[in-house]
Amino acid sequence: MAKVQYIGTGRRKNSVARVRLMPGTGKIVMNDKAIEEYIPHADLRAVINQPFAATATEGAYDVFVNVHGGGYSGQSGATRHGIARALLNVDPDFRAPLKSAGLLTRDSRMVERKKPGLKKARKASQFSKR
Repeated sequence: MAKVQYIGTGRRKNSVARVRLMPGTGKIVMNDKAIEEYIPHADLRAVINQPFAATATEGAYDVFVNVHGGGYSGQSGATRHGIARALLNVDPDFRAPLKSAGLLTRDSRMVERKKPGLKKARKASQFSKR
């Protein structure tokens, strides 16, 4: 008998996370590493668990994530988005709590491009009167 799995794709900045949820004990594996080993910051690990807190399903599902692009922050945000979308496949009744927590909306903020003649997107060199 094949194991039941729920799939969701999450995106944030330049990161894309492919998430698989399976009924289990609550372990999270990112790119074949434990989450504590892959993401060093506790606050970013808390971000990843927000969808489970919103739906009161902490520890009910094992999470397997393939994520690429971006850094720790973008990857954890993409994983959160993917978990929220996968939880919708588990139970459509989860839509209301996930939506009210803002977990189903893709964060569309991107890095502003650098402009010609400036040091960064908006930072100019210091003004000199003489």
